[in-house]
Amino acid sequence: MKENLLLLHGALGSEKQLRGLARDLSQFYQVHTFSFSGHGGREIEIEAFSVSAFAREVIGYIQEHNLGSVHIFGFSMGGYVALLAASEAPGLIKTVTTLGTKFDWSAETLAAETRMLDAATIQEKVPQFAEQLAQTHAPTDWTAVVGATRQLLTGLSVQPPLTPARLTKISIPVQILVGELDKTGGVDASSLYASYLPQATFEILMNTPHPLERVNPDELVKRISRFIQGAA
Repeated sequence: MKENLLLLHGALGSEKQLRGLARDLSQFYQVHTFSFSGHGGREIEIEAFSVSAFAREVIGYIQEHNLGSVHIFGFSMGGYVALLAASEAPGLIKTVTTLGTKFDWSAETLAAETRMLDAATIQEKVPQFAEQLAQTHAPTDWTAVVGATRQLLTGLSVQPPLTPARLTKISIPVQILVGELDKTGGVDASSLYASYLPQATFEILMNTPHPLERVNPDELVKRISRFIQGAA
């Protein structure tokens, strides 16, 4: 019987973002995906639009689908949510692999991440991205998703839930992956935060930027599968 692997999307994304990866991994695992509240056409409820609420959704999904203990891959924000869920319900999660996850949230780093999180600016500067967001989140208004995401990130900078102290208590195997050219996750910050995790491995994907569609899919599948096998 194949082990269960749950894939979690990043900010402004949805489970559609993970279809290719899910297809590639399905030969090895029973793959599961879902869109976080407010994403992929799901209604936005501000009280449910936070990394803490998303972590509860992960725990709820595992329990509701009787998956037992699962492996999780999280891209960007999805990796942050996966580790937060692991800290709250360690018995439900076997391993976590993150890719391009930003851990160092502060008032200083917030500005760089939210500079383009303005619907009017996106519409004017990158209209093709605006159209992509509209399609990703329909029938929900994509501009509302952008606004809610900006508020979520602002909250992270004020009180980030994944503190170094909390990370030290996550005892399951964790793989932290970051692209060499990833300015969102950042190589130095990812390495530092990986050092707080008791059973973490850290690897750099050479010549790789942040967007998931720019990551070599074969290489990513290999890294995920090899890590899960090694943790068995």
